[in-house]
Amino acid sequence: MMRMRKKKHGAERLAAMSHYLLERPDVPMEAPASLFDGGDGVCLEIGCGKGGFACGMAAAHPTVNFIALERVHDVMVIATEQAESRKEERTRDNLRFAVADANDLTAWFAPHTLDAVYLNFSDPWPKARHAKRRLTHRRLLELYFTLIKDGGALFFKTDNRPLFDFTLEELAALGVTPDYVTYDLHASPYNEGNIRTEYEENFSAKGFSINALRLTVHHK
Repeated sequence: MMRMRKKKHGAERLAAMSHYLLERPDVPMEAPASLFDGGDGVCLEIGCGKGGFACGMAAAHPTVNFIALERVHDVMVIATEQAESRKEERTRDNLRFAVADANDLTAWFAPHTLDAVYLNFSDPWPKARHAKRRLTHRRLLELYFTLIKDGGALFFKTDNRPLFDFTLEELAALGVTPDYVTYDLHASPYNEGNIRTEYEENFSAKGFSINALRLTVHHK
């Protein structure tokens, strides 16, 4: 969980970035790509923190549209301001943000409308009694699978080995197998094209290895 002091003039600052913010739709979006001028589908980051990953992905993949979700308003201030400060990196207007909770995703998106979901350095909620709050609990994983198109993908990376192991157990319980699993992303062949988050830079600099997986979603 991103914990941050309340931002001075946070409401005003976020209002100034309203051109990046999506309003919760009246009905789940059947075609979220229509929010953008062109592009190939929509990818969603859940828990975008300060926005570094979303900004980097939008710049690196100009033909793809990205929506970054964060439930903490004061954190969203930083994310949207970073998007504004880095707008020259993007060759197309392909980045939006939403202040929302992962549990409410079905109110935002209709089934099979996302090309990929990214989970980066999610709160581990280490106490066993809080397992259902983890963003990789099987209840939420099943929700993500419902929203992802057939052949789309779920990506997850974390420095927290217990959370990573928990996630693998949850996937196994659902009867699905990742395309790849690595316990040291930066030393693996899967690091090519990897966009690092702020957390990732910090943890890696301290010598922590990064666990990562990708799972292709297939609908029966």
